[in-house]
Amino acid sequence: MSISDDKKLTLEIASKIKLSRLKNNLKQSDVAEKAGLNTNYYAKVERGEAKPSVVTITKICKAIGIRSSEILSV
Repeated sequence: MSISDDKKLTLEIASKIKLSRLKNNLKQSDVAEKAGLNTNYYAKVERGEAKPSVVTITKICKAIGIRSSEILSV
């Protein structure tokens, strides 16, 4: 996978996380708190500036109330 493919995938996952959060009427701070994450880090995840681990993605998905397969299916 090239660097541009890697970045594209990161942005796609970030977009899915953000859309899921918005559909569930949650603020970034709500998700961050429920997932046990720093709000600034969570915001970076949504912007595609951070590459969260699978464990972190799972925590985020649980906080939003969705399955990780909804975020990771590409």
